[in-house]
Amino acid sequence: MTKLLLSLHVLASILAVGPVTVAASMFPRYAKPPAPDGEGPHDHDLRTAAFLHKICRAYAMVGIAVPVLGLATGAQMGVLGDAWLLASIVLTTIAATLLMAMVLPGQRELLEEEEEEEEEEEEGEGSGGTGAGAGVLTVAERRSAAARLAMTTGIFNLLWATVVVLMIVRPGSTTGA
Repeated sequence: MTKLLLSLHVLASILAVGPVTVAASMFPRYAKPPAPDGEGPHDHDLRTAAFLHKICRAYAMVGIAVPVLGLATGAQMGVLGDAWLLASIVLTTIAATLLMAMVLPGQRELLEEEEEEEEEEEEGEGSGGTGAGAGVLTVAERRSAAARLAMTTGIFNLLWATVVVLMIVRPGSTTGA
């Protein structure tokens, strides 16, 4: 039973968390508006950003299986009280919170800002593409938001990388791994 649970836990990690880390990392590049002197974002870039956001949302929901299977595996192995597992649980909780509270909402905000600006330009209310209308962020503010999102996503990815290392190295383990 332990081998089955561990296999499912590892597979869920690869198939659920992997796509989120990749898609979330790619998102800011496609959602970031161009420099003020550059051309506007291409529709293809915005469609790609929207698709990457959809991947993040969907796989985040599937990713719930990772800690559930991890806890079941830890219980089966009798290591729920081990420091490496407790640290992994804390880091996983922080990563999940970061994803749900900052990464996904940040992605959604950047996409909504882009949609609002496009609507204003279509209605003739745009101010030359600067996005300076009421409630719409300027290009510089959106670029800054994309940079913050990229940094937050990097932290999210580092947390997961640390958890993976803890799962492999298991400090204090008596298995010799």
